[in-house]
Amino acid sequence: MKKMKFLVIGFLASLTMVNCSDDLDDVIRPASNLEISQFIYRGLNFWSLYKEDVPDLANDRFTSDAELNDFLDDFESPEATFEALLSPNDRFSILRDDYIELENALSGIRRSTGMRFALFNDPSGNGDVFGLVRYVINNSPAQDAGVQRGMIFTGIDGIALTSDSDFDAIFGQDTYTLNLADYDADTELFTLNGTDITLNQVELTINPIHTARTLTVEGRQIGYLHYTGFTNEFDDQLNNAFAQFQAEGVTDLILDIRYNGGGSIETANDLSSMITGQFNGELFIRQTYNEDRNPDNQFDRLFNSNIGSGNDGAGINSLNLTRVYVITTGSSASASELILSGLDPYIEVIQVGTTTAGKFEGSFLLYDSPSFRRTDAINPNHRYVMLPLVLRSENANGLTDYFDGFTPDIVIGEDFANLGQLGVQGEPLLDAVINEILLGRSAAANYNTRELPAVFFSDQNDILYQRMLNE
Repeated sequence: MKKMKFLVIGFLASLTMVNCSDDLDDVIRPASNLEISQFIYRGLNFWSLYKEDVPDLANDRFTSDAELNDFLDDFESPEATFEALLSPNDRFSILRDDYIELENALSGIRRSTGMRFALFNDPSGNGDVFGLVRYVINNSPAQDAGVQRGMIFTGIDGIALTSDSDFDAIFGQDTYTLNLADYDADTELFTLNGTDITLNQVELTINPIHTARTLTVEGRQIGYLHYTGFTNEFDDQLNNAFAQFQAEGVTDLILDIRYNGGGSIETANDLSSMITGQFNGELFIRQTYNEDRNPDNQFDRLFNSNIGSGNDGAGINSLNLTRVYVITTGSSASASELILSGLDPYIEVIQVGTTTAGKFEGSFLLYDSPSFRRTDAINPNHRYVMLPLVLRSENANGLTDYFDGFTPDIVIGEDFANLGQLGVQGEPLLDAVINEILLGRSAAANYNTRELPAVFFSDQNDILYQRMLNE
């Protein structure tokens, strides 16, 4: 979305060109539900990847516009229309009522405290819930307040978290206070420790390169990258991290995408070219579309030597590796899984952690304009926008449809009582990878293989949670 800032400016400028003598109500009027539903139907009928699964989207379903409008008029809201037109196989398409918010998210701008956490049921089964800090965004209010990975909290604003709590409302507040607790592994009890931390929600521009460092272990130079989202606004910084790895003589790379829900396909393409470099011009992934759209839109993404989709970007700093180590969890999705899929035909990919989410489909924004593009004559009467599944990714071996995700070569789950620090030896998943690098495959029996299921993630309501964008 590197051009999005200019597109937004262009749109705002176009509004200022309206004759000031006109009554605003004569120029911009609120769109009716039917008008928005017509846009939704038109977009899904044209682009939906799973169109053939939805009889109401068939090209011959309605004999006239009047019949279609009667059908759409039966829905009480645009959201109801959208849900009714999705395939049961479609787990990720979204509709939003404000494209400005969505465009900001694509540029890495989020409203957040900077604390990334998960909530879990108390193992005792007493109905209580505890929170676990997974990581803290750099230069955020949470970092400034002293929040650290591994902290446990059992209450917010002095009220205990339970399975009946309204998590969306609690963590949607502009300000809230964490009530920290300690966990005793022997008694399996959580006890408030008297420490409270107040956090404020602010608008953050999030750099997904959370940690990039080189570890020297027994004479080996091991690069470690904790990467939290495929945001192409930061592709140059990502490329700089690989220049750092090059300069430091990295011979082994650990790509930690355990909390990475995805993002830009182009960035995944570039990152794979940074890891390798010896496959320029060969197929990374093929994008296929529904039966109507595929003949004109099927697209092959190739390993490349420049940032971005053309030849004008900076030259990619490549490590020319023949093996990469990738840390995953159930929160690793879409563009993260594209790394696993796209690299597998070419180099050895050793996956460590737990099974990924299972998302191979991609999306792009559909606006209410004749071409569905932002640059066209967009409908000024509403800001609804769709991000539907429109494409399927296939690797060079034809692999696609991995609904069940990718299962690790070395299975090891995160232990909430012993998380360790990301990128620091002593963190269990990192240690498992280092053991693999130095000693070869370790006995799985040495590892905790249980992944405690979360009941809520801090980023699950993020507009782009587990999305893969065709950009």
